[in-house]
Amino acid sequence: MMTTIIQNEKGAKLEQLGTDVLRYGLVVVLLWVGFLKFTAYEAEGIKPLVENSPFLSWVYNIMSVQSFAKILGVIEIILAILIATRRFSPKLSAIGSFGAIIMSLITLSFLLSTPGVWQPDYGFPFLSPMPGQFLAKDLLLMGTAIYTAGEALKATSKANKDKIAMHTKIDHSYA
Repeated sequence: MMTTIIQNEKGAKLEQLGTDVLRYGLVVVLLWVGFLKFTAYEAEGIKPLVENSPFLSWVYNIMSVQSFAKILGVIEIILAILIATRRFSPKLSAIGSFGAIIMSLITLSFLLSTPGVWQPDYGFPFLSPMPGQFLAKDLLLMGTAIYTAGEALKATSKANKDKIAMHTKIDHSYA
């Protein structure tokens, strides 16, 4: 019985640590990649992905490669900041996580539209190192964003229940 309690406590602590590493790891990656979008080499690096995308290929008709990269960088930085607000605003954190899910879906769509995703002479399912494996990592980022969105939404629901309970207790104290 005591062993089970200790194992449950250790499991809960590991689970909480994992949740924090997932959330704030996603924050660090989004901040890092977002700030890199302000460099010329990163803007040029994403150019073939954007040019071949059925969703985004039009953007270079209305703005420069560097301007679009900067816009993406700002979006990634904003999403990171929103996700990081979990401790005091789970609702904002959930919104940031949903934004990261959408961003990851768009990035994963590049697997279908970017030339060179599959290793030459092998084809599917053999991803090329670049851009194939580079793009595939977004599956994990999307999974992390889905998890953090769900966890933040649960916290929002719990916070609302706690507020209702507190108001009910206050209302009854005056009766």
